[in-house]
Amino acid sequence: MALDKIYEGAVKEGEEPIKLFKRAYDGTVIALSYAEILLTQALKEFGPNAAISYPDTAYYLPVMRCLSGEAVTKLGELVPIMSRMREQVKSGLNMENAMLWGEAVLYAAETIEVLNYLRGEEPKAGPWTGFLGDPVVRKFGIKMVDWTIPGVAVILGRAKDSAAAKKLVDKLMGQGFMMFLSDEIIEQLLEQNAKLGIDYIAFPVGNFTQVVHAANYAFRAGMAFGGVAPGERELHRDYQRRRVLAFILHLGELDDVKIAAEMGTIFMGFPVITDQELSKDMQLNDWYISEPDYDKILPLAFEVRGIKLTSVDVPVPVNVGPAFEGETIRKGDTYVEFGGGRTTAFELVHMVGPDEIEDGKVTVIGPEITDIKEGDKLPLGIMIDIYGRKMQEDFEGVLERRVHYFSNYGEGIWHVAQRDLCWLRFSKDAVAKGWKIADLGTLLLHKYKQEFPSIVDRVQVTLITDQALVDEKIKLARERYRARDARMKTLTDDKVEEFYSCLLCQSFAPNHVCVVTPERVGLCGAVSWLDAKAAFEITPTGPNQPILKGTAIDNERGMWQSVNEYLRPASNNTLEEVNLYTLMDRPMTSCGCFEAIMAIVPEANGLMITTREHSGMTPCGMTFSTLAGTVGGGLQTPGFMGIGRTYLVSKKFIPADGGMARIIWMPKELKEFLHDDFVERAKEEGLGEDFIDKIADETVGSTVEEILPFLEEKGHPALTMEPLM
Repeated sequence: MALDKIYEGAVKEGEEPIKLFKRAYDGTVIALSYAEILLTQALKEFGPNAAISYPDTAYYLPVMRCLSGEAVTKLGELVPIMSRMREQVKSGLNMENAMLWGEAVLYAAETIEVLNYLRGEEPKAGPWTGFLGDPVVRKFGIKMVDWTIPGVAVILGRAKDSAAAKKLVDKLMGQGFMMFLSDEIIEQLLEQNAKLGIDYIAFPVGNFTQVVHAANYAFRAGMAFGGVAPGERELHRDYQRRRVLAFILHLGELDDVKIAAEMGTIFMGFPVITDQELSKDMQLNDWYISEPDYDKILPLAFEVRGIKLTSVDVPVPVNVGPAFEGETIRKGDTYVEFGGGRTTAFELVHMVGPDEIEDGKVTVIGPEITDIKEGDKLPLGIMIDIYGRKMQEDFEGVLERRVHYFSNYGEGIWHVAQRDLCWLRFSKDAVAKGWKIADLGTLLLHKYKQEFPSIVDRVQVTLITDQALVDEKIKLARERYRARDARMKTLTDDKVEEFYSCLLCQSFAPNHVCVVTPERVGLCGAVSWLDAKAAFEITPTGPNQPILKGTAIDNERGMWQSVNEYLRPASNNTLEEVNLYTLMDRPMTSCGCFEAIMAIVPEANGLMITTREHSGMTPCGMTFSTLAGTVGGGLQTPGFMGIGRTYLVSKKFIPADGGMARIIWMPKELKEFLHDDFVERAKEEGLGEDFIDKIADETVGSTVEEILPFLEEKGHPALTMEPLM
């Protein structure tokens, strides 16, 4: 079925929205004219060979790269492109032409915005973001593919008042939506002290044509995760319609240019809902519609975009949702804190029998918020008892790690680290809203039941702030930690009977297949073998399926017949074979959510690692963004591979290629993150305690020429190993 069949019924015969099409046409002419005027001025000022680009992206100008395949790098290259867009604007007032006008406006907006970057006029000071680089796209990738982020709301214009704007955004934040904000609504939200910015997945991109940064973000998802090649115009439109669940809220007065731009979003498959009353000749059924009631506008948007919400309201006095995971609570904003070396703290999830638990019970033993003053520090023991018919002791650690995520879902609640190193802060604002220590228990209890219904039948939470009891119970917790660690050491690839698949990212990367083993974490870093095992118990038909190992074809490279047999149909018959223990020969595919990327450096006979957090150049001549554009989208690329950070300290880290002895460069931040475990593994490999100091980082250099003398001086083992190529 042709993609444009999706518009059937949008226009009924004899009821064409002539006024809407006329305004869209007029707006298109204005937008193209404005872009052409600015382009002409820029050519006079900078010349046709002036370099143009957005910051931190491997996708050039993403709208153009996606739809036409053109890699625009010079100002003069925009001239024929804009001429082509002008030629496709026909005056007939119909749906087909309106979609072409919308596409042309996307091109015009992209042109205007890259010219702003050329002049150094973007972005404004925070919280305005302007263009969002590829690391941001990938940072939130896993949350989009597992539907933690259930959809994307693009809000532009001006709400009827600032309080109404805040209420809408709070509702979307609580439900986990990603948001792009443009025009006056940003100032309205700032008046209400709304939490905006990258940390809250609420992006104030700017005003007027800066809303195109929502479109170029979405288009990069198709190239980065979906593996859709640049220039495959109709495939990209199909990808956007099916896999990026976005809609537009146009608040306040309509103008012709915005209407024209919204034809561009409909061209992408994203419907528009406005709070303005619309006459019949201004409506497109299910595509351009009106809902003036702010209590009804979001449910209508979800309905027309096909977004199904599964989250439940948690009865606590603050907003709850993944939008608050990135929130930082600084010392001056803190009402009370627990742990983090300031006091004793721990968290423990413990499997219990049916007679040892009172479902839904939350108990606080010791001082509550009402018993302390601002600035106090308290000890804290978080003890979570869980009973479930399918619960296993191996799942305790998996569920315990969720304390970190679930706690951070609370607005004004901050949690870092885990086990007996955990550190929590409650903000002054949260306490002012009525947040108490007991509410943390309520939040955890509801989230466990919501997220793990198949293995969690009953939950009981005890929060201890009494110092003597915390000191007593932390001994029990440490005994459980030691027992789990001992158990984990027995979980090796050689000792288990099955691996697990992870197809979570196929919602965005249709052909990618992760194979998760005890010694190889999923490349997103979020799915361990135990996580996958637990997920299979929770949803037996879900994205994590057991793969019985059976007979190995090649133990050194890590190839199994059963894995290959699973791989072919699971990858939509695009992959035949995979090796789990090598970078060089049929390696595992990468989707786009990876924490780090490995790449060979032939001149040093080794490999380098870079991370999403490192935005600088690397010795292979590419930044993380450029590398990610090479390996993402479910491709099998020998010599390059996306990985989870902790795979570097696995005993099964590319043993067929020489293991960790091949690592010749990594960012300083990654060295520090892995330091203790890395040093321990290096000693086990016979590389010595100082091996980590033989690995170059950006303080040594970011080119082969800069790091080779360092590697030679340090006597790095990769220089004398068998050639990689």
